[in-house]
Amino acid sequence: MTKALFIIDVQNDFTEGGALGVDGGAAVAEHVTGYLRDNPGVYDVVIASRDWHDGENDNGGHFASGEPDYVDTWPRHCVAGTSGAEYHPALDTSLIDVHIKKGQGRPAYSIFEGTTDEGATLPRVLDDLSVTHVDVVGIATDYCVRASALDALGADRTVRVLTDLVAGVAPESSERALDEVGAAGGELASSADVARKAADR
Repeated sequence: MTKALFIIDVQNDFTEGGALGVDGGAAVAEHVTGYLRDNPGVYDVVIASRDWHDGENDNGGHFASGEPDYVDTWPRHCVAGTSGAEYHPALDTSLIDVHIKKGQGRPAYSIFEGTTDEGATLPRVLDDLSVTHVDVVGIATDYCVRASALDALGADRTVRVLTDLVAGVAPESSERALDEVGAAGGELASSADVARKAADR
């Protein structure tokens, strides 16, 4: 049994003060770092995603040409090479083993839609590492965390969302997203419970 942690889009543009800043985003960055430092043996691999959008086009309609609807079209965010696309400084990137970039000219929400800098897809990475269990943390609960968790379930992995290490755009849609993950067969857990179970083994 190989366990992975997915850290979804803990980037400057998705935290407070960013182009699409989410309340609690900076705290997620800080607490994910603390969780990994305090529990170094829980995961065999840590995989982090980032939106990494083109700056010279609308990324397949993902960037709004006028007023964004905040469902399918959005303000410009996480443009490749800008500070907004970088990981939040409170996230210790030395703890990350695999970096996935998604977007790159088209809409992308799930970590499964991205690749490594070498061009490897996430399913290939997971298969190469024999990953069977995935925990998911990050931003935003109601969009990219939701999509990533559901895709992991669809890829026949055991999935948990760590509910104290996510931040969403809105409470109602975040709750619906977590309910959807649960209904699809995912588990909802706290990081403290996960760490405690790991310590008991």
